[in-house]
Amino acid sequence: MKFSQFFLFSFFITGILLSIQVQGSIHQHHNHHHHSHNQQQSAINEQKKHQINGFKPTKMFVFGDSYADTGNNRKSVANSWKQPYGVTFPGKPSGRFSDGRVLTDYLAKFLGVKSPVPYRWMKYATNRLSYGVNFAYGGTGVFDTLVPEPNMTTQIDFFQKLMANSVYTKADVQSSLFLLSLAGNDYGAFLANGGTPQDFPAFITSVVNQLVVNMRRVYGLGAKKIAVTALEPLGCLPQSTVLNSFQQCNATENTAVDFHNALLQQAVAKLNNETKDSTFVILDLFTSFTTVLERKGVPVARPLRINDIQPASGSISKAMAYPPP
Repeated sequence: MKFSQFFLFSFFITGILLSIQVQGSIHQHHNHHHHSHNQQQSAINEQKKHQINGFKPTKMFVFGDSYADTGNNRKSVANSWKQPYGVTFPGKPSGRFSDGRVLTDYLAKFLGVKSPVPYRWMKYATNRLSYGVNFAYGGTGVFDTLVPEPNMTTQIDFFQKLMANSVYTKADVQSSLFLLSLAGNDYGAFLANGGTPQDFPAFITSVVNQLVVNMRRVYGLGAKKIAVTALEPLGCLPQSTVLNSFQQCNATENTAVDFHNALLQQAVAKLNNETKDSTFVILDLFTSFTTVLERKGVPVARPLRINDIQPASGSISKAMAYPPP
């Protein structure tokens, strides 16, 4: 059940319960049966609310970039530690590349767990290690980018060291959600370093292939549920729409995004076919972004939406019921 549908269902159930309470003095025994049934149904749906495909994690481990980073970048170099970042949450800059929460926070809220402690600050917050650890660094990718911070491979190395030092057990791994966020920094670095449009398809393929290597590696460590982000419509971001006064998305860039997402869909479907248990899920940032933009009346020019592609097993968009800022 999608999160929006859950809320509609909850309002429906609430209405029924209010009606039962009003009529209770007239049909006490009969309505007691329905009241009990609806309470059970509400409890079931509340439980489903905090699950991904039936999996209820106890904590999160996060790898990736600024869409997921909650404070790993150094204060001396990252703008995320300066105003106006953090003005709506937590009220001051906190290292998040947002005025408030980021994807990690929203996903944690959806799942009913605490947002994991940033890796850089874990030694100062050992009491929060039970929430998991966020290894994501803003500006990074699956390969080295334009920022001198650890790429996703190195971030996973950090996690493996914690396992080797018995900070986390195999049971911790198996009961946790692993989030891999990739928002496009590899592509920005590719173009900045002289990459050509002719070489773009091959590079996109290499990025998705490396992302798959990372997913397989995390799975090999014992992870039972691994979420990976589909790429958002890069052609709709401000740096791409500024030339037309932010009125039209760049269709060429979004075509490249479609290619990335199509490859990712195919890769996740293959991985789930191999594991036989829908371990891998896709967080559909593309549709989340375009839905918000289209509601605002911004035409999103692209030849293909990710939902037009045959969805991979385990693909979900409901975790983006809280769309990122």
